[in-house]
Amino acid sequence: MAVAQPTKTKATSKTSTNNNATQKTKTQMHRRSRTGCYTCRLRRKKCDEGTPMCTACKHLGLCCEYKRPMWWSNNEARRQHKDDIKMIIKRKKLSEKASHATIQTSVSSPPGLSHSLPTSATFSDPLDRTRSASIDSHFSFNFNSPPNISDYGSYTPQIHQHPDMMFSMSPYEIDVKTERQMFVNDVPTLRESTISTFSTYHTPPPPGTVLPSYPLGGEWTEQIYQERRESLSEESLNPNFFDFSHGPATNNSQVDIELDESDQRLLDHFVQFVLPTIFPIIETNQHGSVGSGLILPALQNNKAYLHCCLMVAAQHFKATMNIQSDDIDNDIMRHRQATIMALCAALNQDENHQQILEATLGLIFFQCSVGRYDDGLPDIPWHQHFEAVKSLVTKLDLPRLVSDPTEPLTQTPFNMTLTAWIDILGATMQGRAPTFAHTYRDKHLSTTNSSLGLRELMGCDDRVMYLISEIACLEALKRDGMDDMTLCQHVASLGEQIGLTEVGETAPKMAFNANGSLSPKQLSRNITSAFRLAARIYLCSLVPGFSPSQASCIGLVEKLTNVLQHIPSGAGGFDRSLAWVYLVGGSVSLPSSSFRQLFEKRIAQIGDGVNYGSFGGVTTLLRDIWQQADSFAASPNATGSAEVPYISWRDVMQMKQWDYLLI
Repeated sequence: MAVAQPTKTKATSKTSTNNNATQKTKTQMHRRSRTGCYTCRLRRKKCDEGTPMCTACKHLGLCCEYKRPMWWSNNEARRQHKDDIKMIIKRKKLSEKASHATIQTSVSSPPGLSHSLPTSATFSDPLDRTRSASIDSHFSFNFNSPPNISDYGSYTPQIHQHPDMMFSMSPYEIDVKTERQMFVNDVPTLRESTISTFSTYHTPPPPGTVLPSYPLGGEWTEQIYQERRESLSEESLNPNFFDFSHGPATNNSQVDIELDESDQRLLDHFVQFVLPTIFPIIETNQHGSVGSGLILPALQNNKAYLHCCLMVAAQHFKATMNIQSDDIDNDIMRHRQATIMALCAALNQDENHQQILEATLGLIFFQCSVGRYDDGLPDIPWHQHFEAVKSLVTKLDLPRLVSDPTEPLTQTPFNMTLTAWIDILGATMQGRAPTFAHTYRDKHLSTTNSSLGLRELMGCDDRVMYLISEIACLEALKRDGMDDMTLCQHVASLGEQIGLTEVGETAPKMAFNANGSLSPKQLSRNITSAFRLAARIYLCSLVPGFSPSQASCIGLVEKLTNVLQHIPSGAGGFDRSLAWVYLVGGSVSLPSSSFRQLFEKRIAQIGDGVNYGSFGGVTTLLRDIWQQADSFAASPNATGSAEVPYISWRDVMQMKQWDYLLI
């Protein structure tokens, strides 16, 4: 007679060994709709269905009604009720703004990380159509013996719908259904089933935001469609813009993954808390597309990607819960090692290049969302991972595919777009030319095939990003000894090119439509303006004799501050997507600058999210820069010059041996 042994959970499927009980964990994800109170439905806002009042109505002091009210069936009464609600919200916002108190926060300095020496590449004037040969970057690169990590091996590789229908979709939630089945002698016994629910919206919307709901009747349907046509007709969004290399995205995502109990908790944490925050800009344009088109399929089909996400989940859990324990550190290192080993195995087989690329990009980019810079766990620098990315992108021939006018693409390869974003801003972090600078230059000069999807990915117009690439090339040439006269000529030329991207642009305004819903197009305009001003500051910093106290620099910082005020803030805002902008602008802000006041306010609004990810690194770095700059200005040994010396943020990073990717 078989006797059940103590339950042991495994990451593999059930076994048939006698006297052995196993558990099988299965994850399923699917959508379900919610209704909510009639007040939230009128506002088209997510309702938590609290009793006797939902949170939104309680917060605003509104009447919360779950039974159909009299005004619901009358269009005029409904319109008047909505206007009354808007007035209440407006008064409450003004009241909160008047009584808002500044919260002081402090962030500890991170320990030193490894640093690799930058190299240079060639630069050509953007007005010059001739091409010069690129000079390859060479970094210190050795994965055979990463610090304190055992034997990773070699890591050097040789639904299409009408737009109106898209916007009439209900906000939905994801259910993670976990089923555990115990087997004794291959006979099923105890079975447990649990469901974890969470919203697919990346963050709670700001007060007054109107979210869509299911049409409940012909008259109500027409009103919804009419309002959305008015507010979203300018957006001209394409839900199938990116090719995620996993086939077309599906509405009903169902993923089956068998994991042990501890890893199941990490997966639940990743899907619930990490996934909605990774690509917030795409979520405003193409709600749910990254999850259904890229991340959920990759979790199931790509072992290295799965381990990468579990590692990221453990890091995020440690950072948000402020936990210091061997167990969570072991989870991080276990999945970090498993990711690298899976990548090495795939690289040795020299196949599945798309899967290797997406997992490697995940290792780089996800760290920008969850990494803590006071975490002493050994890790491989981002730019060494990027060496593998460069090789894989070249093998897949992606630069040619996105720039060849004879082969127009119906969809943009997502992996190439993410590579370009990391490549361009990563080059500025190291003072070198971007690896694929010539591809970006070709795209910038092209009149028919200019978009690489950078606007759709992170909100900044592609042309501005291409010019940031050119500025990085110019800085590399400056470091190689370009004479001042030639340097200034290139600076003037690039300044004119930046000016051309401003043609037709209007002053920044809040990124909300008249009905209170977020306007993705206006949000992109504001983000583009912020990056454009940061690019001008970056360009001006290359001019010999540059000083943050110069009137031109002060003016740029003030303009940047004004633009940032028009970008939604807080834990549900987009500040964490603007880490590079805050770094460049903040590094030249003076003590009296309104930028510093805005920055401290944004830190307080973000809350605990400021302690990790790129924004956490920027916060730590800026405060160190400000301390040095302000101490120098206040020193009695100062030269007496009215100009404040420019303290380069990169010099501070190198001095402290910090090796961050702050994007």
